[in-house]
Order: sequence, then C-alpha cells, then structure tokens
Amino acid sequence: MTGTERRQQLLDVAKALFAEKGFDGTSIEEIAHRANVSKPVVYEHFGGKEGIYAVVVDRETHTLLDRMVSSLHGGHPRVMLEQAAVALLGYVEESHDGFRILVRDSPVASTTGTFSTLLNDIASQVEHILANQFAARGYDVKLAPLYAQALVGMVALTGQWWLDARKPKRDEVAAQLVNLAWNGLSHLEQKPELRIDTSP
Repeated sequence: MTGTERRQQLLDVAKALFAEKGFDGTSIEEIAHRANVSKPVVYEHFGGKEGIYAVVVDRETHTLLDRMVSSLHGGHPRVMLEQAAVALLGYVEESHDGFRILVRDSPVASTTGTFSTLLNDIASQVEHILANQFAARGYDVKLAPLYAQALVGMVALTGQWWLDARKPKRDEVAAQLVNLAWNGLSHLEQKPELRIDTSP
C-alpha cells in the first residue's frame, strides 16, 4: 500500500469509528486495529486522534458546503429551495457517517463548532438570495438573515431526524420541507405581529 493509499485507508476507518462511537469513544488503538496497522503508523500520518479527526471533519465540512453552495444557482427561488433541500438530504443519504460526525460532536444549537459554523456559512449564501427576493417584493431586507437562519435550520434539523428515520424517501422529505417553507414564504405578512398577550 502506498503512503497515500494508507492515509486514505486510515481516514476511512477513522470516519466509520467516529460516526459509530464519537470522538471521545474512539481510540488510536482501535483505529490502528481496524486498519490492521500499528499505532505508530497512525501517529506518523496524523500525529494523533485530534489530527485524524480534524482531517475527517474538514473533508466532510467541505463536501457538504460545496454541495449546498453549488445547488443554489439561478432559476426561481422555489427551485433553489428544492435544490438546497435535495442537496442536504442527498448528502445525509450518501454520507451518513460524515453527517453523523458533523452533528454528533457539534450540535445545531451550539454557537461554536463545526456544524453550526457550517450552517452559518450556508445561511449566508441563502441570505443573499432572500435579500434580493425581499427587495423585489417590498419586504424589509434587514430580515433576510433571520429567514435564512430559519430555513437552513429547518432543513438541517429535519436532516438530523431523517438520518435515522429514513422514511419517507428523500425526495418526499424535500418536497414536504419546500411545501412548508415555500407556502409559508409566499404568504408572508408585511408586518407580522403576535396574536397572543406576552405581557407579564
């Protein structure tokens, strides 16, 4: 096995273990054992568990971000919303280990960490699209970041649920998400107000 092939093998083994057991539950000994190498081989390539974990997370982050950003192109805003939902759910379906790693050690509710940072990056892309649509429809453009976070969060949390549920099928989940988001967005009130009394 070449050095490059060995490195990829170790990354594949580590990715499976991190997805199964999380960062804390995985050891260098286990990675080496599953790869049928000695611990020094893992240290030689990555310097330790933190090093190999960082590479796995970095690769998954870039894969998901590239997939999401490339899905947001041209066309009608509803089509872009559909493309984004299908892109995220497609990543969950095809790289469930990678998605599990991203969400396990960096929960969505966290203000720092890999997954929340990634979602913020995606939301900033969505924000630009929404800002243009808000301006064209006479809505307050300053609210675009709020709506971008809400939309991305809705799809991401649904993706976390669907990671284990796997029913209904991907395209139906995407269609239902877009149905909720689009039909809600298409009937936005100019100045919404709460109808409940929140005074103490």
